[in-house]
Amino acid sequence: MGKHKAAHIVWDWNGTLFHDNTAIIGATNAAFAELGLEPITLEQYRELYCVPVPRFYERLMGRLPTDAEWAVMDETFHRYYTEHRVGCRLTDGVPGLLAEWASAGGSQSLLSMYGHDELVPLVRDFGIEPHFIRVDGRTGPSGGSKAEHMVRHVGALTGVEPARTVVIGDAADDAIAARHVGARAVLYTGGSHSRASLEAVGVPVVDSLEEAIVEAARLAA
Repeated sequence: MGKHKAAHIVWDWNGTLFHDNTAIIGATNAAFAELGLEPITLEQYRELYCVPVPRFYERLMGRLPTDAEWAVMDETFHRYYTEHRVGCRLTDGVPGLLAEWASAGGSQSLLSMYGHDELVPLVRDFGIEPHFIRVDGRTGPSGGSKAEHMVRHVGALTGVEPARTVVIGDAADDAIAARHVGARAVLYTGGSHSRASLEAVGVPVVDSLEEAIVEAARLAA
């Protein structure tokens, strides 16, 4: 990988480092069932998913959910996801890739829209927490954009330059959040978005996390 001193990666969690597609689609369909909506396939999810999440529901319902509907769907989603995430694992090769980036002189952190109190013990249980100089999950209500969280996250990183920072995630919102703080982004096709929807964002799109790290090194050089 070469030497990446002063280069920094901000990793996304769900759908990127954590391969949880089956739990996500199951939780989504459980939430839909609460309102009598038909289930969707993973392919449909990847074509239509967007942030903020109520807009995703709007694409499927033809309208935004009411506040009451959103509350029911959000609670159902998170309850189902919590029960089924235990069967999910890290994306193939993650521990080795994190170790290689660190040994080559790069730093890395983790920012997720998954709740902070749930995220931290999960990352710790997988034994990868020591690779990150900071781990931040979402605080406050769910359903928003990652941009505001990225501002706080990057602002709390000591000695990290946004111009030499690359966000690696699986959603268009990761690239938007990166742009918001003056960082770059690489998007990975293994998670919540189809390749076509990611390519529309206008940043590099890759099919593996190994490719993502190579591209991140190039962008941060």
